[in-house]
Amino acid sequence: MADPARAKVNRWLSGLARNSQRWITATVLAGALAGAATIAQMVLLAWLVHQGVIDKVPVSDLTPGFIALLGVLVLRAMGQGLQARFAARCSEQVRRDARRQLHQHWNAAGPVALADTSAASLAREWLDHVDALHGYFARFRPQMMLSVVIPLAILALVFSLDWLAGIFLVLSAPLIPVFMALVGMGAEKLNQQHFKIVSRLSGQFLDKVRGLTTLQLFGQTGYASRTLEARSDQYRHITMKTLKVAFLSSAVLEFFASVAIAVLAIYIGFGLLGYIEFGPSDELTLFSGLLILLLAPEFFQPLRTLSQHYHDRAAALGAAAELLARLEQPVGETAASEAFDTAPEDALCLKGVSVRYGNGPALFEDLSLSIGSGQVVALTGPSGGGKSTLLHMLAGFIAPSQGSVMVFGEAPGQQPFGWLGQRGFWSQGTWADNLRLTTPEASDIAIETALRQVGLGELIDSRAEGIHSRIAEDGQGLSGGQARRLSLARIFLADYSLILLDEPTAGLDATSEVFILEALRKLSESGKTLVFSTHHQALLTLADRVLIVNNGEVRYA
Repeated sequence: MADPARAKVNRWLSGLARNSQRWITATVLAGALAGAATIAQMVLLAWLVHQGVIDKVPVSDLTPGFIALLGVLVLRAMGQGLQARFAARCSEQVRRDARRQLHQHWNAAGPVALADTSAASLAREWLDHVDALHGYFARFRPQMMLSVVIPLAILALVFSLDWLAGIFLVLSAPLIPVFMALVGMGAEKLNQQHFKIVSRLSGQFLDKVRGLTTLQLFGQTGYASRTLEARSDQYRHITMKTLKVAFLSSAVLEFFASVAIAVLAIYIGFGLLGYIEFGPSDELTLFSGLLILLLAPEFFQPLRTLSQHYHDRAAALGAAAELLARLEQPVGETAASEAFDTAPEDALCLKGVSVRYGNGPALFEDLSLSIGSGQVVALTGPSGGGKSTLLHMLAGFIAPSQGSVMVFGEAPGQQPFGWLGQRGFWSQGTWADNLRLTTPEASDIAIETALRQVGLGELIDSRAEGIHSRIAEDGQGLSGGQARRLSLARIFLADYSLILLDEPTAGLDATSEVFILEALRKLSESGKTLVFSTHHQALLTLADRVLIVNNGEVRYA
């Protein structure tokens, strides 16, 4: 990751941390409490051994010491429990904030801008990429502070007992952070590659599954399988490289910590035996020597824990780079958006609207249009003339480069509206589940009524499960026309004032077209504002106004 890109990622992560600072502070304080209890535990343990072995104090006289030791153990467990709890709350807050930013970006970008991105990639970002932030905020960030506070406290105690042992600890301590940083640089790059590869693999796998029927028809299932196999092998390779770095770094860090503790043990052992006369070694006692040996692993433990969580940092940086790249994608902000007065009877108003995609020519230039409340307006014209773009603009899916769009006196998308695109959306479940996507509180009777209004009454009667019949994600279980009418039933159920439809009869047989036409007639008679694009002559006769959209011009038929 280049330095400017890394700086951006670090700033974004720091911004997430600011909103959860109280939980990070609470985690550090709980960890410090556990660390202080650990130091007290070692002091009591060394004192009890010294009293029993050297001073020959009876065990009955040491009962208060054992009770104190038990209390310290309970206090240490409480500190560790609170640390885990506060860390989980911090992580939960951070991930909620990250998902809120993603949700706001998706809303601002709209379905048109997101249509070019695989649904699997978006799902991976929402789930796995955000969850990858957990270890960084719950473990690594608090541990950075604890790896300074606890070793310094232990070091101060060791220096008070034996300054030469303290020097041994000071000289060996920097080895762990140095090797941690060296290994971490490689781990960070590998984790970033890991997230990129798994996002691509997820998207390709979902595309292959969705297009399995087409692949079978054209005899391309073998090629698709080989492609997925190659991508999966690439993912396996990068995963094994990441694990190799993780295990190697842990082995190196454990080695240096073990060597440092062994050197300290040799010094204390020979000092107690009287073989070393340099420095304070002749003042060593069983209490001070045992306490230093007990504290030495605890001195290195926060640093070793930090090195283990350093991979959480690498994973978070890799995931954050992908998330930030998504959040920094342009969302087509309106260049000049000014509110303007609209007539009370106008439902939709466009004033001085211009639309262009990227650096290309303007699709619409200085377009002004008003549609009255309760009107039925048909958009027709050659393909590519701008009908879908106009509908997307009225829906708020895309923003104009210049000018303003108002829907019932507000910006597009501020009020609920009905939408039926060229491609329907269905989820795995029952017909009732799919209709409750827009109206969760709808009753079974209301759902059945809506389905009958779109001409699915006979189909309901022919199914044993009725409205609880199953449908797959791609609409399997229904014909194309039936699935389209199921989507239209959502609009009847939700009772929207504005309904936008993009080619509602495209690709349907004559029977389905009749049902769709009749359903739209019912909506128009109920006083709804309908705007739809179509080439179908029967639908044009349904409209109060027919607008021809061609090459950026909108004119009456």
